[in-house]
Amino acid sequence: MPIDRGEILLRIARASIAEALAQPHEKIDDDIKKESWLQQDAASFVTLTQHGQLRGCIGTLEAHRPLLEDVSSNARAAAFKDPRFSPLTANELKDTEIEVSLLSPMQAMQFTDEDDALAQLRPGIDGLVFEHGHYRSTFLPQVWEQLPGCKDFVAHLKQKAGLPADFWADDVKLARYKVSKWKEHDFEDQHEDQDEGISA
Repeated sequence: MPIDRGEILLRIARASIAEALAQPHEKIDDDIKKESWLQQDAASFVTLTQHGQLRGCIGTLEAHRPLLEDVSSNARAAAFKDPRFSPLTANELKDTEIEVSLLSPMQAMQFTDEDDALAQLRPGIDGLVFEHGHYRSTFLPQVWEQLPGCKDFVAHLKQKAGLPADFWADDVKLARYKVSKWKEHDFEDQHEDQDEGISA
């Protein structure tokens, strides 16, 4: 049975972090690494959680390097370079769940004012990039789970960029994207189901 692409990306992310921590890890087969879809430029985010709480999240908004390299690099950055958290330790690795998000190309939004922009958003679907001068921030679509209202979503995005929640200006830029995402526990559940099917 062929391995799901999402599962491959998760294995790449975990192997990258484990290798940096000098911990035992599953080696990624060289033949897999050479697959064309992993060698194409793509943008990804790697999110780390522990017991449902964020432990690191770093990613790339624009495709500028092969997906294999992008996921590997973002995984290490999420583990060791997210300024909101201390670097991940070897003891924490076993309690850390990894999620990989693969981003679609960015789509610039056209709008007349903030209300118009809010009306165009698709909760649960759109990832959003906010930009004003040197202020810039993004939320993955997963953030809609915590902030389901469009107004709250954008207000928190502005605060993440370092601006007041009620800030707006005529030269604000917004761009949206979609993601394909995979979590490790999704595949653990699948493997458990398969094991149960074999033993039944």
